[in-house]
Amino acid sequence: MHWQDIREQYPEQWLIIEALEAHTEGQQRILDQILVVERCDDGAHALARYQALHRAFAQREFYFVHTAREALDIRERTWLGIRRHHEAYPA
Repeated sequence: MHWQDIREQYPEQWLIIEALEAHTEGQQRILDQILVVERCDDGAHALARYQALHRAFAQREFYFVHTAREALDIRERTWLGIRRHHEAYPA
């Protein structure tokens, strides 16, 4: 589906969506094909479900959004530095 189709089918709702096909232009992430994974009661529930899905399926591209947005504005962030596990590097 495309974003406009999703907005029509799910008006004024919080959703968890997955990008099935996407590409990047500059720092803007463009979602070409979107799947609605779940409807949520509110933004807090959507965030919690997004976090759980992201932990369980880190290789998949999930987002939580509200259909009041006319267009998706998803920006990619560049992460700098090295992540490390605190257990491996005690203080």
